[in-house]
Amino acid sequence: MKLLERLIEVGALKFGDFILSSGKKSNVYVDIKIAITYPDILEMISDGIVDILKRYEFDKIACIELGGVPIATAVSLKTKKPLVIFRKEQKSYGVGGDMIGEIKKGERVAIVEDVITTGKSALSVAERVKRKGGVVATIVAVVDREESGLEFESVLKLSDLIKAKDFFNSAKS
Repeated sequence: MKLLERLIEVGALKFGDFILSSGKKSNVYVDIKIAITYPDILEMISDGIVDILKRYEFDKIACIELGGVPIATAVSLKTKKPLVIFRKEQKSYGVGGDMIGEIKKGERVAIVEDVITTGKSALSVAERVKRKGGVVATIVAVVDREESGLEFESVLKLSDLIKAKDFFNSAKS
């Protein structure tokens, strides 16, 4: 409950009318990018992900830029597992490429995501991990909006956030 309280305190959990990056409309918006600028919240989030990851065997952690990077970095520091960052687009300058880090054939990779709505971003990382020869151990999100029709591991679910709103509203009354 402390994490939910902090998300509300810092304005990262909002209720109203929003258009999500997926193009969907929602009456709940979770701004994890703002939330993780607070060290205590980033620590709570990474602790929650590490607790979930204890159930899996994995060699590396992967994420996609930008939202997943601070979270995956914090998880990497806690688990002492190397990090792989996938770019949204192939880089054409410098050494190029679509990722930072490496995945060796057969390595088990835990994918970390900030918010899952459709699952498209997380599944694209999973596909890229497989193309590099890795095996997806699990996909873990900070928040699963429960709209993808797929099961993902997560620290919080949209239904938790709605219950929190109801709880905090009733506590104010």
